[in-house]
Amino acid sequence: MSLPFINTLADAVGPERLAGQGLDPNQHASGNTAIAHLLTSEQGRAWTDFVATYRVEADGSGAYEAWSRRGMARWQRRIGSDGHYEYLLLDVEDENPLRNQDPFALSTIESELAAGFSPLNPERAFVPAERLSYPYAYERISQLFDSPNAADLVVNSKSYTYGRSPGQHGNLDVIQSRSPLIFSGPGVKRATTVAIESRQIDIAPTIAQIMRFPLIDGRNDTGRTSSERGVAPDVYLGRQDGDVLEGVLDSESGAPARVYLLLLDGQSHTELRYRLAAGKMAIPNLRRLIDRGVLLEHGSITNYPSITWPSHNAIGTGAWCGHHDVVNPSYYLRETRETVSPQGQQFDTAKFLSADVETLFEAFHRVHGAWDGAHGGALTASIIEPCVRGADHATLENRLVGEKRQLIELTNETAHEISPRWKDELEEHGHRMMGEIDNRGLAQARLLFMDESHAAPMFVFHEFSQPDSAAHDYGPHHEGARQALDETDVRIGHILRLLDERGLFESTLFVITTDHGMAIQDTEQKANPAWIPHRQGMAAVITDPLVYLRDLAIEIEVAHDGRTVHLQVNDNDAGTSGERPVIAGAEVVVSDGEGAFIARGYTSESGSAGLPIPIDLRAGEMSARISAEGFNARTLSLDGVEVILNLKALLYGARE
Repeated sequence: MSLPFINTLADAVGPERLAGQGLDPNQHASGNTAIAHLLTSEQGRAWTDFVATYRVEADGSGAYEAWSRRGMARWQRRIGSDGHYEYLLLDVEDENPLRNQDPFALSTIESELAAGFSPLNPERAFVPAERLSYPYAYERISQLFDSPNAADLVVNSKSYTYGRSPGQHGNLDVIQSRSPLIFSGPGVKRATTVAIESRQIDIAPTIAQIMRFPLIDGRNDTGRTSSERGVAPDVYLGRQDGDVLEGVLDSESGAPARVYLLLLDGQSHTELRYRLAAGKMAIPNLRRLIDRGVLLEHGSITNYPSITWPSHNAIGTGAWCGHHDVVNPSYYLRETRETVSPQGQQFDTAKFLSADVETLFEAFHRVHGAWDGAHGGALTASIIEPCVRGADHATLENRLVGEKRQLIELTNETAHEISPRWKDELEEHGHRMMGEIDNRGLAQARLLFMDESHAAPMFVFHEFSQPDSAAHDYGPHHEGARQALDETDVRIGHILRLLDERGLFESTLFVITTDHGMAIQDTEQKANPAWIPHRQGMAAVITDPLVYLRDLAIEIEVAHDGRTVHLQVNDNDAGTSGERPVIAGAEVVVSDGEGAFIARGYTSESGSAGLPIPIDLRAGEMSARISAEGFNARTLSLDGVEVILNLKALLYGARE
């Protein structure tokens, strides 16, 4: 994707709810220092692809930035003539690291492996940045900073440099960001492969149109309702960032009675296509669904970060994570000074989802009515699925429909289908249990459709975790990951047979996708780039790949007679009251232009300090270094000017 260059943009639209995310003027120095550490330290050079942020200038203007060793790009967004966001390039230094945004790149296993350093070794075919694309990069980075929960910096590691697992994801690149996407059943094309662009956020509105939901006065990707945009209702969901995938639709095949959304966590798109080409004996149940539906040749591009909790909720709401607010598996809440971890917590995480978005569960209830516990309204189910809000049956909210005894019996019936290799070979912390967890989810699905005391579910969102755990621990192209897909296919077969038996198969729309891709990792590096600033001594909260800098807001005033200087020191992040808390006990050291000591003092309980200064020196000839425990120190001249590292000069030999 190429963008026009512009010089000015009076109608630029920055983060929708700016509340500390990105770099404000108080953070330019620490932000540039952190970026320098991430790109120029020994580990940074080896591990970091690029660092992205949103920078606010002193005059209130702002722009998005991506910095890498090979070059940088700055862009802004505005509302275009079609009522949607558009992105305009402001500045490029050396090579634009986001220049290649081809969503179709490396969409076969052959092309993916050929792009690697060792194309003949699937376990070491590490793909360098210059051979990758970054689909919808400007949109996906910009949306992240719309949430107050977003960080100051987001660190995109090199595609093969993160963690200790042979397979990983989370990045912006096309390998980690591509999911397979298949629609099968009424309302869509049959036995077809289509080469169309798709984003994860397009799935929910496409389902809504196929189910013939009414258009509503909801908000589009710009956050404005239809009426605010001066148009008739034109979206299907409360916040709809995505579009309907018209290329998969077939209006002549009728409307489905229900939707079954199958999510094969972490399943590589290129591996799925490879298995489909392997012969009709491979993955027969998925093949059956694909043969009666439409497969997107190049898959679908995920949320950024391409990680479980944000991506699942993007699928379930049709909104990017910067709008549904679950921006990462773990993230920092500035106003309460706490780190929350939906993925670590796993259960009872619906509360983290923004009230400004609508889940598909809620949309089904809005259109078809709340389930009455029997045969009235729409029964909806979230099975082992991180998108949960509004579901009647929600495993991760501890709401189960069905008797526990029956669930245990059904679980035991299929327990023998779990491969013993998972317990012997997969990692101890969680992954070795995924076969058992998926088997329990299968039992829940079977009981929901077997129990005649209530209607069949109208919408099911069902996650299978085994593909993800195996791809992490073996690598995405390992035989073990392929066996995990085979085992998942067996479980899908149970669901298809049950729906066949109940006469529900032909009237069901199946949607098959994943939450992210998976890339081969160089585990020998044990890379973890987001932690570099912290390990370089900077004050920051780190929740990979997000970096939240802890900085001071400082006001300096020299008395009119030139005898004293007054400083007010506050936390740069506002608290729950909306005010910045004062910092007591901060050390203030004033020096002259030669570095000679002039005065030292400490801030009071109100965060203020007053120090004597020599009357014969101008404010600009003296500086104050302000430091406080838990914060990055700042040095400013007494006229308020701060020396900030010139990143362009450091990285590219350029002058700003």
